[in-house]
Amino acid sequence: MNRRTALITLASATTVLSAPRFRVYARCLPDYLSGLGREAYQRRNAALAGLTTPAAVEARQQWVRENFGKLTGGEPERTPLMVREAGGFDRPGYRMERLSYESRPGTRIPANLYIPAGGNPPYPGVLFQMGHSLNGKANDSYQKCCQGLARLGYAVLAFDPMGQGERTYYRVGDADEEHSRAGRQMLLVGDTATRLQVWDAVRSLDVLAGHPMVDPKRLGSTGQSGGGTLTMLLAAVDDRLACAVVSCGNTENFACAGFNPPGSTDDAEQNLIDSGPIAFDRWDLLYPLAPKPLLVLASERDSFGTYSPSYVQSGEEEFAKLRRVYQILGKADRLEWITTALPHALTRQLRQHTYGFFQQWLMDPAGTASKAVEEPDVLPEPESNLLAGVRPARVVMARPTPAAVDRAPLAALLRVNVLEQPKLAVMGREVGEGCWIETIEIESAPGVFLPAYLFLPEDEKNRTSAPRSLLILTEPGGRVRRWREGDLYPRLAAAGIAVCALDVRGVGDLRPEVGRGSQSYTISHAREEAYTWASMMLGKPLLGQRVEDLIASVHAVKAHAGQGRRVVLAAQGMMVVPALCSAALEPAIETAYLSGGLVSWSSLMDVDEYAEPFANFLPGVLKKTDLPFIARAALPRRVVIAGAVDAKGSTVESAAVSDLYGKGVEVRAQSDWSMGALAAL
Repeated sequence: MNRRTALITLASATTVLSAPRFRVYARCLPDYLSGLGREAYQRRNAALAGLTTPAAVEARQQWVRENFGKLTGGEPERTPLMVREAGGFDRPGYRMERLSYESRPGTRIPANLYIPAGGNPPYPGVLFQMGHSLNGKANDSYQKCCQGLARLGYAVLAFDPMGQGERTYYRVGDADEEHSRAGRQMLLVGDTATRLQVWDAVRSLDVLAGHPMVDPKRLGSTGQSGGGTLTMLLAAVDDRLACAVVSCGNTENFACAGFNPPGSTDDAEQNLIDSGPIAFDRWDLLYPLAPKPLLVLASERDSFGTYSPSYVQSGEEEFAKLRRVYQILGKADRLEWITTALPHALTRQLRQHTYGFFQQWLMDPAGTASKAVEEPDVLPEPESNLLAGVRPARVVMARPTPAAVDRAPLAALLRVNVLEQPKLAVMGREVGEGCWIETIEIESAPGVFLPAYLFLPEDEKNRTSAPRSLLILTEPGGRVRRWREGDLYPRLAAAGIAVCALDVRGVGDLRPEVGRGSQSYTISHAREEAYTWASMMLGKPLLGQRVEDLIASVHAVKAHAGQGRRVVLAAQGMMVVPALCSAALEPAIETAYLSGGLVSWSSLMDVDEYAEPFANFLPGVLKKTDLPFIARAALPRRVVIAGAVDAKGSTVESAAVSDLYGKGVEVRAQSDWSMGALAAL
């Protein structure tokens, strides 16, 4: 090959590769969420830029407190703590006492109280909050920090959060899932795990502040990882804190530059639902603490090990914004940011930074004490020595009574905003077996394009009889599930039924791409659950997005190929819930056939283990309505419920389903996704 031939070959290859016919559908959902994050980032930056005076800062602090309460559900009622003591033991330099107390009636918190053996009481008090160790307060590095603080003259209260230590309930081997399993259910009834976790911390601070050997004017909080995040949450609501150290907390924002979808979603209490629309983010939690002393410790490896690639860069940017607030308040020396190159852990180095900061600002509120503090001798105890005798219990949740709902309130609950005239583009038309197959693309939201296959009867243009139905199908496997020759979709078309099989956001070809960063982070966060949390945080539940997709598809496909045809929306499995909501909202859907779907959201509240995907959860829905009421909202159009399942995925007896759904809704005993069942619609 000579030079001229090589250049021609290279140019040809470049031309072919530079013009793909199809878009990268896997980027639609990530790009859509990135747009929401970018809007929140711009609004938040504009608000922070207006903080130029102490009065403006004070107004922002009040804004944070008020909106944090709205986002999380507010504070429960303060009830008697009902403190119980369970013995203790003495060690060199301190005494450890086992105790428990109630944060809410029926919610008992096991804790360890470390009291210095020397010095002059009352001692400064430190609330130590746990990271996501399954053994909670018994974790070795957490014990070392508590013992070290006690030997340095601090009274320390360490308590087990929900799902950890003596409060481990589900026994699933993962603290994140322990938190989130109950947290998802709490969302359905309009509550949040955030509210529960923060209230446990507030009541724990009550116990610490009320101890006769503790100075209530010198209270601090610290914690590692999730405990650092809980310290941030406490800082937003409790002005008794005089000082705080956040160690490797989840400080990554969603309203941030370079948002890497689905972002730093974590377990339930760390995800602030609906925070995006008001441009509220995790760093805002620290603003009410200003100008009190605050140390933020971060692991640089977390940017490619625990959190996303933006973790350190975003943290430094947000720290600079908070430092400006401290400068406005004339206390810039009270704010520090220190990083470590070591992995995500409460290492000896980070513990010593914690000791030094508390020594400077909590032991001596004037800030004149030396920060040079070495860790005393520490030796973790066996977990059995720390037990306060609390039996793990299921989280108690309020159970509202759902009711009928009209279209407008349902659309508002789902956050649905359907395009008036969704665009449909035909990407190709090919001959199938007994049918034509059009490859189409539907724009359901700005920048969101749904790929679909439209199977049209072979004699579509020459037909003499009345056209049969237009069947829009959505199932968990997506549009490519049954497209091959001899399979369900072409057979239906050959029988005279127009069939549109489509993908919706997060399904089929619209499953999101794996984001940037290390495999350990990006692959674990490419799951549907992470995108569900992210969507809720950014104010657009994934369930509502899928309803938008289905309704837009009905409009677009009906205009393109539905002349004279009845529109039937058929859904299977996890796609039943969005299809049912779509049928209630869209009058153009004349029949809804729902096979093997969840019988009710209420059923999810009755079990410890549930099979329904989190994508079908909707915050606050059971305060308003439930699936049987939504089905009735679609009447008198035809609604068929076939083989409904309970929370665990087991088929519910048809008589019980009929009782739930009432007259007018057609109930069938078995789930049926066959040629016969669909052709008969």
